[in-house]
Amino acid sequence: MRDKVWLSEIMLQQTTVKAVIPYYQKFLARWPNVTALAASDLDDVLAAWAGLGYYLRARNLYKCAQVVSKEYGGRFPDGEAELQKLPGIGPYTAAAIVAIAFGEPATPVDGNVERVVARLFAVRQSLPLAKRELKRLAETLTPEDRPGDFAQAMMDLGATICTPRKPSCLVCPVQTDCAANAKGIAASLPVRLERAERPLRVGIAFVALREDGHVLLRRRAEAGLLGGMLEVPSTEWTDLLPPGDDALRTAPLRGNWWLVPGTVRHTFTHFQLELVVYRAVVPVDATLTFWAEPDCCRWVARRDLDTAALPSLMRKVVVHGFGEH
Repeated sequence: MRDKVWLSEIMLQQTTVKAVIPYYQKFLARWPNVTALAASDLDDVLAAWAGLGYYLRARNLYKCAQVVSKEYGGRFPDGEAELQKLPGIGPYTAAAIVAIAFGEPATPVDGNVERVVARLFAVRQSLPLAKRELKRLAETLTPEDRPGDFAQAMMDLGATICTPRKPSCLVCPVQTDCAANAKGIAASLPVRLERAERPLRVGIAFVALREDGHVLLRRRAEAGLLGGMLEVPSTEWTDLLPPGDDALRTAPLRGNWWLVPGTVRHTFTHFQLELVVYRAVVPVDATLTFWAEPDCCRWVARRDLDTAALPSLMRKVVVHGFGEH
């Protein structure tokens, strides 16, 4: 039970239930408990996670499994404070595990719960400034009996009835206790500061296909965006593309590079990305340039790309590069 709650809560961080369900089922079928996950290979975990996004979660999931397996005998420690010492577990996830898996009073507060509480108490302070107050108010509601059921009920209430737009107040089970509903302001709460427009970054990706049907991939650095995942070698993502032929000087190997018409666009949390894609067919003995970081590169059979640890962005790049879009 604890293993399943931990896995589901990590996957649900900034991700919808609908998107998580197939990944959750796939992980449990392959690694039914934390000990099995700890004994696996990180590349296999990253490959199974590919497409779910926010890949730091996958690396922390793996690290956490190893710590729990080696230092706690495969059983998660009791208590929010102890749980928060584990990789990838913050205050919300720790509270969710304690409430749902341990059945102990704890108050997990996600975006859905924040919205419900903001409306119940008609909190007009804007997010994220109101987070601490919303957490405090939510704690006043948490019961001693069945805190896990209560936590999940609050999350479901926010996800299905007390929704961000057009909340279904007429069928809400707590309508008569809702201060925002009484004031007629439920739909306008919680107040959020306007987000700045996402800036656009650009770059060049190089899809190299070897004559024996292998594709060149490179592992990204552990730190930073898409850390530890595989990618098609690409330039840095900056505000401007390099001019003219300067772009091909950054190619990972020498070859007859051909510009693939169109671009690949992808949205990250804080910016938009647009990649220009070049493609080349190269001989089996092609030599990588030093700026391709050869130690981080590998040739992967095209038939094995489906099981490689490629994030969604890079899968789009490969599809575009092969002209399969």
